[in-house]
Amino acid sequence: MISMDSTEAIYNGLKDAGINFIVSVPCVNLTRLLNLIDEDENITHIPVTREEEGIGLCAGAYLGGMKTAILMQNSGLGNSINALKSLTELYEFPLIMIMSHRGTEGESICGQVPMGQSTPRILEAMDFNFFKPETPEKAYESVVKSWELSEELKKPVSILLEIKYW
Repeated sequence: MISMDSTEAIYNGLKDAGINFIVSVPCVNLTRLLNLIDEDENITHIPVTREEEGIGLCAGAYLGGMKTAILMQNSGLGNSINALKSLTELYEFPLIMIMSHRGTEGESICGQVPMGQSTPRILEAMDFNFFKPETPEKAYESVVKSWELSEELKKPVSILLEIKYW
């Protein structure tokens, strides 16, 4: 495999998984990835102001034949729990959730730590699978596998990218 940096690994994983519709809520860790997606003519990218808005757009895009993902900070997981359970899980929509996992080792903002610690437990309580890759190679594999798993399970699958990943 060709060596990839942390951002290229996620981008290439999305491309190789066939993801062609992405919504995003801004995060400093995802800036370069969002720029790559914006430049890609084969991916429809819609920035949103709230995560649950993005979940709804992804559901509609999936119904229209698209393969969908949302890019966000893990703090947005709390904002989107109801949409994830009542829309995507209830109606069995696959979705990749790429999350910048703030509040982990190396976090400089103390307000991010409580949600950072709770994020994996929240996903487990929701019965949602997730990956926590530590290297670009593992991240690439996780992103590609996540779409297949999401389609198989008919519910969202997350990739948690901790601060040390970047």
